[in-house]
Amino acid sequence: MLVSPMAERNKEPILEVLADYVDETSSAFGLELGSGTGQHVVHFAQALPSVTWQPSEISSASQQSIRAYIHATKVTNVREPLTIDVSQPWSQWAGLGQGCCDFIVIINLLHMTEQGLEGMFKGVGQLLKPGGICLAYGPFAMNGIILPECNVQLDEMLQARNPEWGLRDVEELRQLANTNALWLERMVEMPEYTKCLVFRRRQLSEC
Repeated sequence: MLVSPMAERNKEPILEVLADYVDETSSAFGLELGSGTGQHVVHFAQALPSVTWQPSEISSASQQSIRAYIHATKVTNVREPLTIDVSQPWSQWAGLGQGCCDFIVIINLLHMTEQGLEGMFKGVGQLLKPGGICLAYGPFAMNGIILPECNVQLDEMLQARNPEWGLRDVEELRQLANTNALWLERMVEMPEYTKCLVFRRRQLSEC
């Protein structure tokens, strides 16, 4: 079982934002892209029992950790992790059907995505039901500016590891969302100089 201190710190603040969009009186289906250790998905599952959660990971070690968290917490509303490579077309995302998701959660993944960012947003737009929510969490640039210095250093470190990586600009993401029937409904300032971006899938009449 893997443990991320960062995930331990941010799982509750992220949950507080996510919970604003969950109707506990009706069942829903949520997909987490890049579930990492599994700490987030089981935390969300315990707090939001009306949502069935589908974790996903490309790393076999992370998949084992997710299974360990599911077993340890005894949650019954988290499915076995799927292998999803977000750099691949959404039609290859483990057979998930169009419009199957009420929620898609993306935590600290966008700044470590290579050439698949456009494809990821296309997949989100295809998988979300009309009116569905995509919550993206992480550090972001605003209008080409990265603040504070710790985020500047993070951006430089990421680009040193892979030139395709780095903090994404909120405006870039807003435009990508817009071309995929999504709109940026809300931006929430979070601890440790991060943000939650809440995108909503447009209704069919709005597309």
